[in-house]
Amino acid sequence: MMRHRFLAIAALALLFGAAAVPASAQATFKVPFPIKAAGKSLAAGTYAVSKTPDGGLLLRHEGTGKETLVAVLERIAPPSPPPAGPQLVFDEVGDFAPSYTEYITVYVLSEAWLPGEDGFRVHVTKGAHKTKTVAGEPARK
Repeated sequence: MMRHRFLAIAALALLFGAAAVPASAQATFKVPFPIKAAGKSLAAGTYAVSKTPDGGLLLRHEGTGKETLVAVLERIAPPSPPPAGPQLVFDEVGDFAPSYTEYITVYVLSEAWLPGEDGFRVHVTKGAHKTKTVAGEPARK
């Protein structure tokens, strides 16, 4: 019985300790168009992007507080010269609207560059596409 109580207390301490540690890599981005990330459609707006303790990314819409976890496919080394600041890179692709009568542009999050970190590749678009970059501001501590 005592062992179960100890394990429960230790688990709670780890849970609260992990929640109290702020993410080291954070930035804020004003995205002027609707996007797709992690298979979800997200509204345009200001997003706080941070690295999660398990190495993924968390996008939090500042207006609604809605959070989206994004899995990272791979970490990528910065180009030469490295990005001047935080960046989100989107693949600009065409798609048909649900009615199949209108061709629309979709922006799919493909890379994230946060302060002090290598890049995060979160999506790969096969086939023809353009890229669009949104610059961000490092989070204030």
